[in-house]
Amino acid sequence: MKVFTIPVTPFMQNCRVIACDLTGKAAIVDPGGDAEKILAVVKEKKLQVEFVLLTHGHLDHVGVSKVISQSLDVEIIGPHIDDKFWLDELPMQAQMFGFAPHTAFLPNRWLSEGEVVKLGELKLQVRHCPGHTPGHVVFYEPASATVLVGDVLFKGSVGRTDFPKGDAAQLKHAIETKLFTLGDETRVMSGHGEDTTIGYEKRNNPFMSGRFG
Repeated sequence: MKVFTIPVTPFMQNCRVIACDLTGKAAIVDPGGDAEKILAVVKEKKLQVEFVLLTHGHLDHVGVSKVISQSLDVEIIGPHIDDKFWLDELPMQAQMFGFAPHTAFLPNRWLSEGEVVKLGELKLQVRHCPGHTPGHVVFYEPASATVLVGDVLFKGSVGRTDFPKGDAAQLKHAIETKLFTLGDETRVMSGHGEDTTIGYEKRNNPFMSGRFG
């Protein structure tokens, strides 16, 4: 699996363009802003984008999803339906975070625990990991031992839970049961900051060890 990382928005959110090595088919994960930068990478790498994937409904992860979808004539898939209220409230989110005005939209398809999204020869396993938001999902690609986690887990930290319908206990449970059950070598690609591994976070993450939070 090829991965191209494009930091977008003033929050430096890691939009990822993932592609199947064998077929060149690609997906854009969490296009939060700067559509022109994302589309330029797609064009430069000659990628055949099949769909947009969303981990959750926060503006810095979804902000240009509709623009990308319309520009490339592809569907938007995800997150889990429990994040519908976040997508409905995109105009409010834009105002709250000082972004340009955004209109609400809904994906073409919601995702649920246990689904598999196929991208060429890649099989992305969907794991529902609520806590940061109630409908947050992550995408695990077993062949490359890579998991795209949005804002669930960061290097040395975890996602905030002080937003509406956030839940710290729920988030910790999701990490323990949906992420820490993966192999220690699994590469963790977070929505902000640098990559990490499951093993590193098991050993060092203070929020999961009980040292903080």
